[in-house]
Amino acid sequence: MIRAVKSKAFDRVFSLYNHYYLLHRRFRSFTLSGSLDPQMMDGNGMGGMEPMAPEQPVVYFMNHSSWWDGLLLYHAAKQTSRGDHYVMMEERQLRQYAFFRKLGAYSINKNSASGVRTSLQYTNELLAAGKRVWIFPQGEIIHQEARPIQFRPGIGLVLRRFPQAIAVPVTLCHGMVQHDLPEISMKAGPPIVEDWNVWKSEEIAERLGHVLEQQLNDHRATLIRLGQGSLPDARSLIRGTRSTSEKYDEARKRVNR
Repeated sequence: MIRAVKSKAFDRVFSLYNHYYLLHRRFRSFTLSGSLDPQMMDGNGMGGMEPMAPEQPVVYFMNHSSWWDGLLLYHAAKQTSRGDHYVMMEERQLRQYAFFRKLGAYSINKNSASGVRTSLQYTNELLAAGKRVWIFPQGEIIHQEARPIQFRPGIGLVLRRFPQAIAVPVTLCHGMVQHDLPEISMKAGPPIVEDWNVWKSEEIAERLGHVLEQQLNDHRATLIRLGQGSLPDARSLIRGTRSTSEKYDEARKRVNR
C-alpha cells in the first residue's frame, strides 16, 4: 500500500497550477451546490444546527465518470472546506501519478486481500485523526449515464470500522450545453448519520449506492430542465475560459460599434 505524504509547499504550488492552468483552460465553469462542510444537529437537544467542526471525520462518496474527478474534488475541497482531505486512489494509477501522494492520495489494491485490509486500516487511522476521506465506491471510471450505480463493499467496511464517521454523497455531472467547453456541476447532498455497526458491509454499500443514484438522477434532471450546466444555487469555483461563441459575439460587438 502507498501512503499519502502531504507536502504544504507542493500543495501551494499545485493548487495554483490546477486552478489557473488545468481547470481554467479545460472547462467553461465548475460550480458547487450544497456544502462539503454541512451543518449538523447541535448537541444540546434543542434541534438547532451548527457548523461542522474542521476535525469532524467524514467519508465523501462520489460517482467516478472521468479522469478529472480527482482534480475537481481536490479543487472543491481546497476552495470551500475547512477539513483536511485525503483521497483513496487505485494503486496502479497512484504509481503512475505519484505526485498525488503529496496532495493526500493513498492507494488501494483491489486485487490483493491483504492490500485491501492495509488500506482500510490506514483509512481508519485517518478518520480517527479527524481527517476527511474521499472514496469512489464504484471502483473504476464508469460513464455518468450508466445505471444502476453499484458500489463495491469497501465503503461499508470503512464505515463499519469507524461508525462515528459522517457519510456525505457528492455527485458530478459533466457536459456541454450552451457553450463549446464542458461545464462541471458538483452537488454535495445532506450528510448521513447512522449507527453503521448494525448494518452489514454489503447492505451499507447497497444503500449508499441507491442514495447516490437518486441524487445523481435528480441532479441530472434539474440541469436538463434548466438547459444549463449549473444548478441555480451553485457557487462558482473557477473563472473559466470564455467559449468560442462568447469570443465571437464579443468580436462582433466591437466590429459593429
